[in-house]
Amino acid sequence: MVVTVVGDSVVIAVKVSSDIVTARQAGRELAAKLGFSLTDITMISTAISEIARNITSYAGTGEVRVAVEDREGRSALVVQAQDQGPGILDIPRALEDGYSTGRGLGLGLPGARRLMDQLIIDSGPGQGTLVEMWKWVPRA
Repeated sequence: MVVTVVGDSVVIAVKVSSDIVTARQAGRELAAKLGFSLTDITMISTAISEIARNITSYAGTGEVRVAVEDREGRSALVVQAQDQGPGILDIPRALEDGYSTGRGLGLGLPGARRLMDQLIIDSGPGQGTLVEMWKWVPRA
């Protein structure tokens, strides 16, 4: 488990399944500090688990970054999962429920998209994958 703090971001190296738990916990802690409801905290940590699991399942290694950033003029808890794996050939298809190129149920990316306010994927064959998702920080 390697966790580093870079500026205002917490970065978790993801190589083995226990790193998924670490990434999930980092998201839970930040969400709690930001005043998210227990329901939202659970949704955020579940979404982090799904995208971190994709790193270990398809790319082998990567990292998850959790931070508070501005998105569309608002504060958001932003999660970025990045790897240098084989990439995603068909992003729209990968976002369909039930579609999987591996042994999974095909619920990871579509599930994460439903749990968060926004999810964006940048990927292509042989270039790795960057998944960025966020949930708006609750207004005080």
